[in-house]
Amino acid sequence: MKDILNGFKAFILRGNLIDLAVAIVIGLAFVAVVNSLVTNLLTPIISIFLGESSLRTQTFEINGSIFAWGAFVNDVIQFVAVAAAVYFFVVVPYNKLTERMKHGQPEPDATTKVCPECISTIPIEAKRCAFCAQPV
Repeated sequence: MKDILNGFKAFILRGNLIDLAVAIVIGLAFVAVVNSLVTNLLTPIISIFLGESSLRTQTFEINGSIFAWGAFVNDVIQFVAVAAAVYFFVVVPYNKLTERMKHGQPEPDATTKVCPECISTIPIEAKRCAFCAQPV
């Protein structure tokens, strides 16, 4: 039993598990802020053009079935806003940072070359092509 508890303790105290937990909490808080922006600022502006007080309450009915199209549009706007925010505030800066870190570093040496005869990929040290037996 003691081994199980020690193993569980080691699992919980791993650095990457703590990092993941922090990322999830911050991500949820970020989504809450973006959802609030959409719900409290963007959809009321859209509702102005519809002449209604809230986009979320917009519905239509067919044969007794109620379709809440306003809620759907609101959720689509929230999704697009979260995706755009993640892209512009996480993905783009990360790509620029990794590009900047790679700048000035030499490209890794090639380990393969192309046979001029059959255009197959062969090891750089090869003296003959393994596919067409031509000297390279």
